Formats: sequence, structure tokens, C-alpha cells
Amino acid sequence: MNSSLIGKIEKARMYASERDRIRIDSLSCSLRGDNSTHTITLTAGAWSCDCHFFRRHATCCHSMAMERVLGELLPNEVRPRAISA
Repeated sequence: MNSSLIGKIEKARMYASERDRIRIDSLSCSLRGDNSTHTITLTAGAWSCDCHFFRRHATCCHSMAMERVLGELLPNEVRPRAISA
């Protein structure tokens, strides 16, 4: 393995361990729910989900699950609300 690649691997390891360097601004993912698979997106600090519940309440178990998974990597305005375990 060449030395420049070794340096990049070490730098990647350092970046990954320093979570405050990372902020997720947008993403799209799918979550396989009990009844169907849903698409959850984060764009410009706002969550969206294609499930019926989200359309009425602007939140759902799918978007809340993603908030929990991503936690500190999210911008402050979309970080998880106080949700009891």
C-alpha cells in the first residue's frame, strides 16, 4: 500500500472519531417498517417521510428513528427531541 493512501486512511479514522467535524445537511434513505418501506429525507433542516402519519403530524416513527440513529451528526434544528427510551 502506498504511503499517501496510508496517510488518508489515518486521516479518515481521525475525522470519524471527531464527530463534531461532521454535520449531515441532507440525505435520503429508506426504512423498512412493519407494513411497508418508507422514504425519509432531510433537506434544508426539515424532515419528510412518505407515510400517511407524517403528512398529518409533521413527524412519525420513521423520522424519529432516523433522528435517534443519526443523533449528534444532525444540525441542531433537527436533532432528536427529548424522547424517553
